[in-house]
Amino acid sequence: MSAPVRGRSTRVRTANRRPKSAEYRARRRIILRRRLVALLTVLSVVALVYCVLFTPLLGVSQVDVRGNAALTEDEVRAVADIEPGSPLARLDLQEIHDRVAGIPRVAAVEVERQLPGTVRLLITERTPIGSVKLPDGFHLIDSTGKDYAVLPAAAPGVPELVLALPSSSDPATRAVVGVVNELPEKLRPEVVSVAATTGADVTLTLSGNRTAKWGSSENTARKAAVLLVLLTREGTTYDVSSPDLATVS
Repeated sequence: MSAPVRGRSTRVRTANRRPKSAEYRARRRIILRRRLVALLTVLSVVALVYCVLFTPLLGVSQVDVRGNAALTEDEVRAVADIEPGSPLARLDLQEIHDRVAGIPRVAAVEVERQLPGTVRLLITERTPIGSVKLPDGFHLIDSTGKDYAVLPAAAPGVPELVLALPSSSDPATRAVVGVVNELPEKLRPEVVSVAATTGADVTLTLSGNRTAKWGSSENTARKAAVLLVLLTREGTTYDVSSPDLATVS
């Protein structure tokens, strides 16, 4: 009686194992498929990163220079020194910025990446507020007092600055620049030259062989307002160094 029971039990156990084995294989196939997808994803990411960082696939194909006027695009590109084909993502933008910012005529520069392969350089050039005549030519001075370029002739549309040695650290230069920067538009056309030997003896030469004694660069707005009123009177010398006690002679 016991032997037939064992046989039936064995058949039941065998029958129960078959679906479990099929389920196991199905789960294993899903796990392997997921692992394969994960591996392919990782390999794709690695390949993409490698292409971006170490191949010319997204390399520099163009350096776009904008905002330049006196400088040529080739001059800026030469200083930027960006090798064609260099991976765009690995460019050191700060180094490029510093190289271009070192050009004397450049007041400011912005460096931008633009996919797929362009580096854009946005240039702001210095604007002269006057020029200083020296033995080697006319030195252009900007609103910070920087001597940044030399021309064979005076810069048009700005006054001549009479200075012994233009420098942003020179008191006379700082005083002259400070006065010119604050001159109102109504007065600028009258100013032929601005001179100083110290920081307290600024003198303006005006059209019609007239002179304005300015003194220091302090209270320039007030002095300019007083001078505009005084210029309605006949005279050759206008002293506004003390604007509350201004005189005409």
